[in-house]
Amino acid sequence: MDHLKTPPPRRPKVRCLAALTTCLLVGCAVGPDFKPPAAPKTAGFAPSGQLQPTTAATAIPGGESQRFVDGLDIPGQWWTLFKSTQLNALIDRALANSPTLQAAQAALRQANELAAAQRGAYYPSVSGAVGAQRQKASGAALGIPGFPASYFYNLDSASVNVSYTLDAFGGTRRQVEALQAQAEYQQFSLEASYLTLTANIVTAVVSEASLRAQVAATEEIARSQQTQLEIIQRRVTAGGASRADVLQQQATLQGTLATLPPLRSQLAQQRNQLAAYIGSLPADYTGAEFNLDSLSMPQSLPVTLPSKLVEQRPDVREYSALLHAATAQVGVATANLLPQITLTASYGAEAGSFSNLFSPASNVWSLIGSLTQPIFKGGQLVHQRRAAVAAAQEAAANYQATVITAFQNVADTLYALQADADTLAAETTAERAAADSLTLVQAQYKSGAASYVQVLSSEQTYQTAAVGLIKARAQRFADTAALFQALGGGWWNRSDVAGNSTDCCKGSL
Repeated sequence: MDHLKTPPPRRPKVRCLAALTTCLLVGCAVGPDFKPPAAPKTAGFAPSGQLQPTTAATAIPGGESQRFVDGLDIPGQWWTLFKSTQLNALIDRALANSPTLQAAQAALRQANELAAAQRGAYYPSVSGAVGAQRQKASGAALGIPGFPASYFYNLDSASVNVSYTLDAFGGTRRQVEALQAQAEYQQFSLEASYLTLTANIVTAVVSEASLRAQVAATEEIARSQQTQLEIIQRRVTAGGASRADVLQQQATLQGTLATLPPLRSQLAQQRNQLAAYIGSLPADYTGAEFNLDSLSMPQSLPVTLPSKLVEQRPDVREYSALLHAATAQVGVATANLLPQITLTASYGAEAGSFSNLFSPASNVWSLIGSLTQPIFKGGQLVHQRRAAVAAAQEAAANYQATVITAFQNVADTLYALQADADTLAAETTAERAAADSLTLVQAQYKSGAASYVQVLSSEQTYQTAAVGLIKARAQRFADTAALFQALGGGWWNRSDVAGNSTDCCKGSL
């Protein structure tokens, strides 16, 4: 009955050996398994009640009220909501010719190829070798009496060699995982490049339109001031005004004219920037001349659910991929501390002449298995693993900072859009009042019922109000584009992105 007795517990060494054997058979992967960070649990982008569902409306072009719609999806070509065929054509040119996008596309192809190359480590390495040699040897070296003092011999050989490193602890798999994460990073870097380029073009177009309007308004004000100068000169001749009034008006006119060269310079520079965005040289740029009246204000604006923002923002997805790569590198560094098992086999033939190379007697083969366990490397491998852990912690912190910045961008833009609408309403009222006041004072001055000081003050007030209204109109367009950019730009609804293989968000909204 001895065979029924309870066996003694296995010793720790036996348990360790069993665990090691299981790992070798199953092929475990050491190191932490990556899990995407959870989205922040927040109900909105601002404290309750601070953001209104609609903005103020003003009865001028571009002054329409905007409505914020929770969960509204973003079209892939979001810039078409501004309803400008010229803008659409310009962005199409940029997407086709931008060197920045071409560089990002090449970087993505490189990352994909590196990941594919590393996956080759899953398979055995096979190589063939053919050699032929003729050698002169000394008989004395063999120590055989009567052997010739020297002789010549030929040796022909052919062999096939196979080598395979067993991925017992998943070091190779973790390295492939890290490179795939790098490819994912490059994918979202490309998406970020598309989004940045398109948003920059919309902003630059709005800036060009604003500057063009400011130039036109300033020129109109200068013409009005020139007319007023002529009136003052006639009044001086008639004895109804002094020479000082003429000098003051001339100074005012020249001050207005002095603001035109900087505005024209900024306008030229803005067009040069647009040329760079579409991959053109400044002298070759043939883009349309934009004005604010050619743009329509999108009236239904999306407000992404906070839980979806981390899926939609390319920069957040970039840092998620970097965190994934850093986590996988911890596994690589851990596997480097453990034994490496390599199997090598060789089969071939060796003969003194090529005619005998394939005879059965010439066959040679070898089969080698080796296990290498690092014992002492001066702490190199341990510190490399600690460095990998620290890099993963850094990547996690950078990811968190990027998420915070993303939410801040959306909140800032939502506040800005509401303030823009209020500012536009105030600037419109101010411009109309200043224009009416200037017209009235000029008429009174012409009839002698108002002083020149009143005219001068009214001119300055109107000039400031006219330029302020133009800037307020432009700011609404720019901040509307900024909102689409802050929410991710709808890349998941696009099919024209070269190399786009990421469908994680399609249909998820």
